[in-house]
Amino acid sequence: MDQTALLDAERRAASGDSEARLKLARFHEGRGDFIAARRCLEQGAAAGDVAAKTALGQLFLVRPGMPVADGIRLIVEAAQSGGAEAAHQVAVFAAAGAGIAQDWTTAFDFLQRAAELGHPRARSSLEIFAGQRGNAAAETRDHWKAVRQAIDLQKWLTPPPAKSARQSPRIWIVEKFLPVEVCNWLIERARPKMGPARVYDKNTAEGNIEEARTNSFTDFNIIENDVVLCMVRQRIATATGLPLGGMEHTAVLHYSIGQQFKPHFDFLDPNIPAYAKEVAERGQRVSTFLGYLNDGYEGAETDFPRADWRYKGGAGDAMFFSNVELSGAPDRQSLHAGLAPTRGEKWLLSQFIRGQRSP
Repeated sequence: MDQTALLDAERRAASGDSEARLKLARFHEGRGDFIAARRCLEQGAAAGDVAAKTALGQLFLVRPGMPVADGIRLIVEAAQSGGAEAAHQVAVFAAAGAGIAQDWTTAFDFLQRAAELGHPRARSSLEIFAGQRGNAAAETRDHWKAVRQAIDLQKWLTPPPAKSARQSPRIWIVEKFLPVEVCNWLIERARPKMGPARVYDKNTAEGNIEEARTNSFTDFNIIENDVVLCMVRQRIATATGLPLGGMEHTAVLHYSIGQQFKPHFDFLDPNIPAYAKEVAERGQRVSTFLGYLNDGYEGAETDFPRADWRYKGGAGDAMFFSNVELSGAPDRQSLHAGLAPTRGEKWLLSQFIRGQRSP
């Protein structure tokens, strides 16, 4: 935004123009001036602007030091006032159990409401759940009610059983864990956000770009989340027997020809001070869940060199493994690598799950 456009946006925002206010807030946020963005949105929220109230709530949720509880309250209020984006966000809250009690009926109530209000992702999500993608019926309120009623919630909440594949390390396979439509949904959600994958730095416990890992990566925070992804996470929790509350942000990985992630561990070594501090605060990474999202490539197996075992799932299949022994100590047999494709490209869902904290 050049100076002339900035002055014009400031003038229109000051006169109560909702669109200009949001544009100005996004400009400030893009520059990293979150205080100015907050101030701008607070003016709109105070004037009863539903879009500003929603955007302010989302800002509070994703920026460190902001009042998270106020963010949830603002978004719930905006949803009750007829905001489509806010209704979709509340559906995610209810599906994830984030800020409000987890309740799938509430989640689908708000997802239906967001669809009726024209929210594109809410509409696509309902179609995914109902198995009615590309339905040409008139998009009326009755239409979205019928789509919602066609959803077999219990079927979605019940993934196929996990089958033990190895004892050292402990590895399980879940065949046909996800429908192909959901795999495609996750790929398309991730594609515009992909960037270089990072490796945990043992000194800082932060992510660095390193030669050992050359694939690309993205993850989804609570604002970028959707009910489809929440359902995937719920199915992971059911399949693994591990709690939703231990899950980190869900990631999607992409490997082009020649890209790889060399042998590594996913546990956090408590003998390294930075990792020990994180384990004490957030818990150990006890399990890694991998969902295979596409076919049509060669190579690119998940390799466990110390177990002399490799796995290559088809689209929709999944594999998860324990990063720790039954005692809770790091399992060094869990050393693994993402091998490079020799033809085509590989898409993979990755979910770290935290467990016990240090005493």
